[in-house]
Amino acid sequence: MAVEAHFADVWAGMAEKTTKLPQMLRSYFKTAWRNLRRNKTYSAINISGLAIALAAFWMIVLYIADELSYDRYNTHAGRIVRLVQHTRWNGNEMHQVPTSAPFAPALKAAFPQIEDAVRIDLEGGGVISFGNKKIKQDDLLFADKSLLNIFTYQFIYGNANDALAAPQSMVITRSLANKLFGSVDQAMNQTVYIDNNVPNKITAVIEDIPANSHLRFSAARSFDGPLTGGWQNFYLYTYLLLKEGVNYQDFQAQLPAFADTNIKSIMKVNDYQLELQPLTSIHLHSNLAFEIGPNGSINRVYMFIAIAALILIIAVINYMNLATARSSSRVKEIGVRKVIGSGKRNIAGMLVAEALLVTLLAATTAVLLVRLFMPWFNVLTGKELSLWRFGVVTTLLVLFLFSVVMGVVSGLYPAFFLAAFKTIPALKGQMGNRNAGIRFRKSLVVFQFVITVVMISCSLIIYRQLQFALHKDLGFTRSQVLTFHIDDRSVRDKLAAVKARLRQSPLIEQAAAAGNPIGNNNLGGLSYRFETDKGDFNTATTNAQELMVDEDFLATTGIGLQAGRNFSAGIQTDKYGAALINETLMKKLGWKNAIGKRMRFPIDDKGAFAERTIIGVVKDFHTYSLQYAIDPLVMVMPPVSSMEDNLYVRFAKGKTKEGLAYLNHVYHEFDAANTAEYSFLDQNFARQYGAEEKQGKVAAVFTFLAVLIACLGLFGLATFAAAQRTKEIGIRKVLGASVAHIIQLFSKEFVVLVMIASVIAIPLAWILMNRWLEGFAYRTTVQWWLLLLPGVVVGLFALFTIGFHAVKIALANPVKSLRNE
Repeated sequence: MAVEAHFADVWAGMAEKTTKLPQMLRSYFKTAWRNLRRNKTYSAINISGLAIALAAFWMIVLYIADELSYDRYNTHAGRIVRLVQHTRWNGNEMHQVPTSAPFAPALKAAFPQIEDAVRIDLEGGGVISFGNKKIKQDDLLFADKSLLNIFTYQFIYGNANDALAAPQSMVITRSLANKLFGSVDQAMNQTVYIDNNVPNKITAVIEDIPANSHLRFSAARSFDGPLTGGWQNFYLYTYLLLKEGVNYQDFQAQLPAFADTNIKSIMKVNDYQLELQPLTSIHLHSNLAFEIGPNGSINRVYMFIAIAALILIIAVINYMNLATARSSSRVKEIGVRKVIGSGKRNIAGMLVAEALLVTLLAATTAVLLVRLFMPWFNVLTGKELSLWRFGVVTTLLVLFLFSVVMGVVSGLYPAFFLAAFKTIPALKGQMGNRNAGIRFRKSLVVFQFVITVVMISCSLIIYRQLQFALHKDLGFTRSQVLTFHIDDRSVRDKLAAVKARLRQSPLIEQAAAAGNPIGNNNLGGLSYRFETDKGDFNTATTNAQELMVDEDFLATTGIGLQAGRNFSAGIQTDKYGAALINETLMKKLGWKNAIGKRMRFPIDDKGAFAERTIIGVVKDFHTYSLQYAIDPLVMVMPPVSSMEDNLYVRFAKGKTKEGLAYLNHVYHEFDAANTAEYSFLDQNFARQYGAEEKQGKVAAVFTFLAVLIACLGLFGLATFAAAQRTKEIGIRKVLGASVAHIIQLFSKEFVVLVMIASVIAIPLAWILMNRWLEGFAYRTTVQWWLLLLPGVVVGLFALFTIGFHAVKIALANPVKSLRNE
């Protein structure tokens, strides 16, 4: 009976404690709510700072989640790899994505680990005709029928097995079907024509390719027949589907033997490597030549993770600083609570509950802020992000748990700081020796401003680099020159007449034709053998970009000649037997005079070659954006008119608008069915910095938010400092202290902290930005004032924030403060 009574007592005690726990929590939160309402300024600063930080953090999390999700929607994402090539020879390097036609069937035949393979030819764009309707699409491709089985597509009509099985078959997306036929229901089995009037039968309609795919298209066409071409004809993208359980790294270790047998002897190189890229790593980890589209960067993801974390840390520091600074006004409250029986745990629990309430209110406000600013953030990042990406319930649950964790973390230090006050001194309003706490708080302020100074420095240098890239002399005229693709092949046969007609107007200074627009980072290249001083040819090849241009190209773009002559329409041998090279290639070959030297390049895998003679050397100019150094370049005349598919036009200065109207009018005379969809050369180059520009804008916005949050915290600290020093300031004024002296006295402490933060931040910013600038072959210099200016800016922000309180105290009547004391 005694044992039973004992257990009954224990159970009753546990039941009583269990009942008291909810009551205690309600009491904590009720007290916390009253505290927040009683101190509205303190509450507003904490809640707004944390809300801005949480909103910024959540938007960055959505951005990062989207970047990390690329291509993961594919059912076989974990088994798909892309084949790419790396080779080095004779001072040349090639790191590129395209391979050639034999790779896929040869690999599939040689290795049982491969379940399937697909080859993709990025056709580019073309005009699709259906009846009287013509639509220009820039994202068409050819592919093996296995494309639809390896990658995952949602079929509206048709099926993956048959859609690309027959020649001249075509699979289109929902968007293209709506454009062409008005409805997806009308698309199946219709015949459309592309450019060269070859009929293509619509055999399937699929949903639009997800935005988080590195391989996007509006139409995929079957190859017209078996693919031919040698091992060195690199123009196809090869993907492999590995069998279940195959480790791609183990498989990759077997590829050197395959390369030795099939490709190295043909290319006559020793340093050659085939690499397998996992599908899910392409978007963030691949930056090779001839990528399918602009990829992201894992370094950019890391940068945004750091920004999100730092903004959150600044907000948490604000709360901790304000809570500990406010301790002076709560000393007596803590003393009274201890007298009536509250222990350290009770007081700590109450203060943590207050922090939890603040973070939960901040989280609620953050949801509203994200909903409000998400459309603007999508424009800034070029994405289509949604607040509820992970689902409403999941999002709210994660946000709640995150807020709880953040509330506990930010509330623990202030809670134990205040709970540690001794009872009797606390009743007298005495805090005791709190030097350690003051030093800790100052350290947090310094850390906070180190973050803001570094972020401002980084934003400034990113902006400077973008301005440097956009305004650097590229070696040609770009501001008044536009280029566009000539879709109608019959117009290419009349280019001489088109150019002559354009030049009739004083609005047009010059016009030319070329095989590619420069500035799009997609020029092809060849391996050449050049003549030596002895009259024979080098056994080792030299890699160079190739650009086909007509005789008017140099005059239109303003590219200068360093030596020799330009192409001439009157010299027939120039079309097939002449070449221009750039200064970089001449220097690489070690020539002092290149004029008259011969060059050879292969035309098949059997050893046949063509030969040209160098007639001129052009001054170096950029064909790619400034992330890339100027490469060796060979310029030749297009041997047939079909290769002159891009028109360059230079307008008279200040006459761009009128010149565009005249250009459209003239071009319509030769091609009434198509319009000229042009872009200026400076726009071509500017597009290549799109990722850096978005990075800079996002960094600038969140830097501003970090500074705003830090200044909110500083404003709160200054408010409490002013309240604590009211009597001291009153005595100083009575004793004759001037307003300027009081402002200086009040501001000095905070300015010193900002100066210490600047000294720490400057070397950090210099290291980070030099590492970032290494991604550009041509870059601005990190000047000393770019690192010093952010410290000055932050100092001014701090002075402005503190100055409000300093002036208010300095101008107050000292009699009132002394009477109140």
